[in-house]
Amino acid sequence: MRSAELDEFVEKVSERTDIYSVVSQYVTLSQRSGRYWGCCPFHNEKTASFSVSPDKGLFYCFGCGAGGNVFKFLSLIENISYFEAVKLQAQRLGIDLPKRNSSPEQERRRREEKTLLKINELAQDFYHECLIKTARGEVGRKYLAARGITAETIETFRLGLAPEEWDNLLRKLTRQGYTAQQLESVGLIVKRRTLSGYYDRFRERVMIPIADVFGHVVGFGGRVLTSENEETPKYLNTPETVLFNKRNLLFGLDKSNRAISAAGAAVVVEGYMDAISLFSAGIKNVVATLGTAFTPEHVKLILRYARKIIFCYDSDEAGQRATIRALPIVQQAGAEVFVIKIPDGKDPDEFVRKHGKEAFEELIKNAATLIDYRMNYVLANTEHSTTQGKLRALQDILPVIVNVDNPVTSEEYLKKIAAELVLDERRVTDEYHKLLKQKPLNEPKKDSAIKKPKTYSEEESRIQMASEEILRMLWHEADILDYVLTVLPKEIFTPYHREIITWLEKCAEQERRPNKISAAEELSEEANLELSRILMNGSDEFGKKEVALFEESLATLRQIVLMKKFYKLKAQVESPKDEMTYNETVKELIKIKVKVDNLKGNP
Repeated sequence: MRSAELDEFVEKVSERTDIYSVVSQYVTLSQRSGRYWGCCPFHNEKTASFSVSPDKGLFYCFGCGAGGNVFKFLSLIENISYFEAVKLQAQRLGIDLPKRNSSPEQERRRREEKTLLKINELAQDFYHECLIKTARGEVGRKYLAARGITAETIETFRLGLAPEEWDNLLRKLTRQGYTAQQLESVGLIVKRRTLSGYYDRFRERVMIPIADVFGHVVGFGGRVLTSENEETPKYLNTPETVLFNKRNLLFGLDKSNRAISAAGAAVVVEGYMDAISLFSAGIKNVVATLGTAFTPEHVKLILRYARKIIFCYDSDEAGQRATIRALPIVQQAGAEVFVIKIPDGKDPDEFVRKHGKEAFEELIKNAATLIDYRMNYVLANTEHSTTQGKLRALQDILPVIVNVDNPVTSEEYLKKIAAELVLDERRVTDEYHKLLKQKPLNEPKKDSAIKKPKTYSEEESRIQMASEEILRMLWHEADILDYVLTVLPKEIFTPYHREIITWLEKCAEQERRPNKISAAEELSEEANLELSRILMNGSDEFGKKEVALFEESLATLRQIVLMKKFYKLKAQVESPKDEMTYNETVKELIKIKVKVDNLKGNP
């Protein structure tokens, strides 16, 4: 059950939030006719149909129908729940969450997690200062400059340097009151094997802070600078901790999520130095895995921002195998999948440093589809000169075709596969249908929160337009709700409009004014979307013109109600049960006709 404290918290965040400031971080807006307009981030468009009204605190897209308050916008753009959007905005504003009724153990864990995040933040600052402000940072600065990493990128990613001393960070943070056990729990120090005490995990390395999607530093990666010991790993990551889980993290997503949304695609690379190099070169929509296989959790993170995922792993055999393993995971999640193969066996970092941004963008433009890449990989790595070899290759290629929803596309690829393997098309088609029968039935797809506006018949359009005027007036003048319901039956309204009216009745019963926050929380997704659209399309000023529109709309709906009754009675007159019924029905028809004529003449 909602508490008064929680309601007060949401209201406080809402009052301190300017929807224009939030939306403009994601969408380029320009002012026109008292509103701000831009291209919708929720569907592809060239003409701006996405509107933001700071006065109303609402947004609405006239192209795809997305709309709501600022928290609804954040929930859609970040692909999080409504209340998670409230919490995200509160965090950005520095507003503390209300305390929950938690057990002492839960409270202890929350406090500890907050402390551990603070430790990582301090470690990030320490490494960064060592890199940019100390003489010993010179070796790190030269290394990054040689890799084409600019000062701006160093600052953006807060890159740093771990000095060569064994316990520099340990001494600094323990002097600030943090315990060795806390530093060990986030992977910054390691217990000595033979002697008592600890030493710094990262030494003489360029340091890369790894953040979650909200920008919290949860771990680090370190690239060794100089080492004569072959056993020293080139790259060293934070071990798994309560904060750091590689399956749930993509390096750089906190920096690149807006670019991914704007581009409609994410470029996925294997290592953080690849990601940093591409970002520094101007390819901003890039993320990297952290030395682990691509996971379903990674897909979910990217799908918050874009449906298109472009893999750009190293061109060596290990990188290609990693790509092949990742492709079905992404395809099953419903994403559009493409693959870049770097020429000359280079990795993304090498390629972009040698050839530049434009050349890499050309690789993106010419990225292979999942099916083409899979087919080329299988053909290059299997012996298909014999009949058995052809069938093995076919069995390796067909599973990705089975997951293609478009039958025309499937048919084209089946023909292409038959040609490449020199097989009869019917044989390929038969094998395809065998696999198709084995495929489990897909679960029904959830309706998207973003829907195309409905088209209406002439009468439906009249009802819709009149209903919108009435609901707009009811939002601002709730006292007239009883009057509206005395002259109109609820049945004349559409289901979503009836839901809004019922909710307005509930607000009146509880003696509270309706507002956009409670509407978003208490109405269904569709009804709240409809209400947002109605409010965005109307005026906040109610003079003679608005009152006249309301009265005209009321008269329009009353006419429609009466005419529906008229035609129903007319059908009864044409097949009367008896003379008395016939006469009574005719009298009722005349009365209805008079009422309709009066409404037309004097709305």
